[in-house]
Amino acid sequence: MANQNLNRGDVALLGIPLDHNSSYMTGPALAPQRIREALHCGSANMTSETGYDLGADSRFKDFGDLKFSGRETALSEISDRVAAIIALGAKVLSLGGDHSVSAPLITAHAKAYPGLNILHFDAHSDLYDELDGNRDSHACPFARIMETGLVKRLVQVGIRTLNQHQKEQAERFGVEIIQMKDWKANLDLSFDGPLYLSIDLDVLDPAFAPGVSHHEPGGMSVRELINSLHKLDADLVGADIVELNPHRDLVGMTAMVGAKLVKEVGSRLLKNG
Repeated sequence: MANQNLNRGDVALLGIPLDHNSSYMTGPALAPQRIREALHCGSANMTSETGYDLGADSRFKDFGDLKFSGRETALSEISDRVAAIIALGAKVLSLGGDHSVSAPLITAHAKAYPGLNILHFDAHSDLYDELDGNRDSHACPFARIMETGLVKRLVQVGIRTLNQHQKEQAERFGVEIIQMKDWKANLDLSFDGPLYLSIDLDVLDPAFAPGVSHHEPGGMSVRELINSLHKLDADLVGADIVELNPHRDLVGMTAMVGAKLVKEVGSRLLKNG
């Protein structure tokens, strides 16, 4: 990564092609390139709904995909490399990969931004202590994050798979969960202090995003998610978009949703920068 080309206020688009911590099926490692292809495919332009043209803004820089020396060190390598970008004063918008990548991403941000808040959109709370013997599973990242004690507040939106173990974990860590059955369009999403945003594409109903490993009916529409992002009252300092599985995508429609979110989230990061 050519970190020397980054300046304060830049936004680095960073692919994280990793899915060996997926519990059900692999595929998300292919997602970063698929989202980029959708972003630049020519069927849409690079302008967000808020008016930012990412294609014309020199502060929006694609840093390609991370490369790892091995599975055992991949998560620590993510944290180290992202910390180096943050130290330059730039912000990171990453494309997963499965959701396990969020643990090192958020850890790097929490060390750089004291009092960090997290807003997490997902069908799953990902608070398992371990899954199938793997504490780094994509079902566990928010347990690993909250164990660090570095995060001020974690708010999860869109959850519709909350079992007893994860309820207990949420109580243990003081997680605020807005289940999809309780979600309302006028939901107030305001945060005091820096905010990290994590979007798992399966927060969306499978009708809008079939290209995910875990289909969970009853989710948000794309419009509802985007409106929630537009209304967000916070100092956004970093974000990830995860869990696109191209193996299950239909004619690239979920990749295009990912690209749409890149524009909306990327423009917000540029605005905050």
